[in-house]
Amino acid sequence: MIINHAERAHNHNWELDPVIRSLLDTDFYKLLMLQFIWKHFRNTQVEFSLFNRHPAVRIADIIHIEEFKVQLQHVRGLHFRKSELVWLAGNTFYGRRGIFEPAFLEWLEKDFRLSDYQFRVRDGQIQLTFEGPWTATTMWELYALAILDELKTRAQLKTLSEFGLDILYARAKTKLWGKIERLRGVPGLSVADFGTRRRHSFLWQEYVVVAMAANLGSNFIGTSNAFLAHKHDLEAIGTNAHEIPMVMAALAKDDVELKASQYNMLELWQQTYEGALRVMLPDTFGTTQFLAHAPEWVADWTGQRVDSKDPYVAGDEYIEWLTARGRDPREKLLIASDTLDVDTILGLHAYFAGTIAEGGVPSDFRNASDFHHPNKWMADQRIRFSAGWGTLLTNDFRGCNPNDGGGFDPIGLICKVSTVEGQPAVKLSDNYSKALGPPSEIERYRRVFGTAGIANVPLVA
Repeated sequence: MIINHAERAHNHNWELDPVIRSLLDTDFYKLLMLQFIWKHFRNTQVEFSLFNRHPAVRIADIIHIEEFKVQLQHVRGLHFRKSELVWLAGNTFYGRRGIFEPAFLEWLEKDFRLSDYQFRVRDGQIQLTFEGPWTATTMWELYALAILDELKTRAQLKTLSEFGLDILYARAKTKLWGKIERLRGVPGLSVADFGTRRRHSFLWQEYVVVAMAANLGSNFIGTSNAFLAHKHDLEAIGTNAHEIPMVMAALAKDDVELKASQYNMLELWQQTYEGALRVMLPDTFGTTQFLAHAPEWVADWTGQRVDSKDPYVAGDEYIEWLTARGRDPREKLLIASDTLDVDTILGLHAYFAGTIAEGGVPSDFRNASDFHHPNKWMADQRIRFSAGWGTLLTNDFRGCNPNDGGGFDPIGLICKVSTVEGQPAVKLSDNYSKALGPPSEIERYRRVFGTAGIANVPLVA
């Protein structure tokens, strides 16, 4: 697939290139969660809100507000195409056909609609909310983030000449190829694209995904983007996210129900999918406390995704927890997905999946980058490892601007549940800096769940 990114950027028009081309242009886990919500929480009222973790970036001063409105309205007018529904109905996901129920797919075709939205501009920031039934609001998260990220990109592109655009994309392609080249041929490596929510643009994400698939072979296991998986016949990757435990916690009647809600969510999920798709995300209210109090059956789940904790620490903690419960960690899966880049991916793969240096782990192991020489490394798998590579796969234009090197750095925009049936929603995470919710509720949740294992780490995009 050959795309002249510079020419396309120079002539951007929203009618030619709407940011969201299809409702399938979202992370696959959103569709799995939507079916879960449709089955169990169809009438639950929630509100999603946009947050900018980097308020120094005045996003409202960068993008064109009227174009933002047009893009939001464009998404509200989209419907799932019949070919997309046929793919969801007939494709095999995680080795199983028929994960999506016929009644759900019929509802998607006939009754699914996105909620309305409200937004205003205040002090250089966009205050954006989506309120209504959970089924009508949940899908907005990825669409809103993708629109804002791409409009930021388009605004910066307009500051460059056509020659400048050529240089920008030439440098970005060179940087991408440098990353791919370091990953080629690494034994047992497993990498997926998780970059939809903070991508440079749709076209660039598609370019990256096609390049990864063409050059990494079986080491590239797929993409979280359902549209790209469908279009390019790739594996769709994803299960669930923080959203569900946040809502179920907000619905709890007291502190006892609140503490139990994180396990009730897993139980309802595995019942819904008949024992499939069992990769847990335990850091919503802190991974350490989650594991310490988890019922025995949780150890039978397939694996764990690490999001807000140092993945080395989280992986060791999970392995120790599994071992103490008589489970073989080598049969389980550890997925890292936060702020990954090549060095981190290679280091984690070596540490967990079995590329250990002869004579022990080198002192600078976390920065090790040369895993291609069989005489230097030997296999000693501790747990199956996979990398969900996001922002720095699909939006690494740092230093590529030919004018001053800047302007294209990714920023930390998030869109999360803020209220549930009028009650505040909270996320604690394994990083104090990532906590979301009113301060009084955050303090209450910390009293209930504790703060064991939570660190204070600077935020990156």
